Amino acid sequence: MALTPAERIPPHQNIPAFVRPVVAAIAVVLHGGRALLVRRANPPDLGMWGFPGGKIELGETLMECAVRELQEETGVTAQAVRVVTALDVFDRDPTGSVRRHFVLIAVLCRWLEGEPVAADDALDAQWFTFDEIENSGLDLSLNVVDVAHQARDLSRKDVHPFE
Repeated sequence: MALTPAERIPPHQNIPAFVRPVVAAIAVVLHGGRALLVRRANPPDLGMWGFPGGKIELGETLMECAVRELQEETGVTAQAVRVVTALDVFDRDPTGSVRRHFVLIAVLCRWLEGEPVAADDALDAQWFTFDEIENSGLDLSLNVVDVAHQARDLSRKDVHPFE
């Protein structure tokens, strides 16, 4: 029985980059009892609110990426503190087939300066209280509420809490 081309390719070898998961960082910035969210200008999650972030560039650390993407999308400057969690996000076509797979690594960041102004691939950027995130009916990206709570819990355990 003949093997199909997919069966002949050893796992994880010779797979085009566009079909591999994309690793990205999201910056979870807490300040004054609020979290910073952006409204996405591009798919996936076009028009939805989530944390600023984007793809990690070759040679860039996870922490550098989170700080860079935050600055590019909002103009806010922050210090990356620690990883909060990692999430799998699947962009599916109308039939349910996976078009893209993103691995988002949430990084807790300490606000240093700046007020959010939407830029780059963000339609809007605003601070939201945790109550607003949970109860205002915002169209949120997957897991925003859970990640916000995890980040808040971690920030409270910090030697110098910064929420």
